[in-house]
Amino acid sequence: MEAPDITQLLGEWRLGNAGARDQLVQLLYPELRRQAQQVFRRESACQTLQPTALVHEAWLRLSGHALAPAANDRSHLLAITARLMREILVDHARRRNAIKRDGGLRVSLSDPDFPAASTSATPDMLSLDRALEQLETVDAVKARVVELRYFGGLSVEETGTALELSPATVKRHWQAARVWLFNALNNPPEDALSRRD
Repeated sequence: MEAPDITQLLGEWRLGNAGARDQLVQLLYPELRRQAQQVFRRESACQTLQPTALVHEAWLRLSGHALAPAANDRSHLLAITARLMREILVDHARRRNAIKRDGGLRVSLSDPDFPAASTSATPDMLSLDRALEQLETVDAVKARVVELRYFGGLSVEETGTALELSPATVKRHWQAARVWLFNALNNPPEDALSRRD
């Protein structure tokens, strides 16, 4: 389905048409599943949350999200979904950590989207989330680019559309953010080491 059709469905959803929302689910489900699978390919094999569960939880939250029907187009809607997927994964990691101290979801920095880690330790989802929060205080746009690319699986062009940036600017922000995150995750501040969720 072309983007204008999704935009039209978003408009109908905004007007209260639940059928338009249901059509959006059918149209976007394969893409949301692809996003979730990309995230899980970066995670360690020790998981209790599955891509399908992540997609369903994201859609449930999206359906109740005030901004969802206000999304302008497909890219904007996928950007909102990327944020929700990040929140779900972080919430899941926190719950697992509460049950088992080392139960956090692990992220792989050896993924082509991130520079290779110089340490043998694999950072957990909570560490990545904290690093992203720190990056957001330094440069919110770069943090948003990471969220859309890493959690949302959006392409450079889709990220540019969602953030109203040129593809060249997205690429520069993506590269700079990856380096920043690599440094933050491999050289955490002393106080961050003692702080546990």
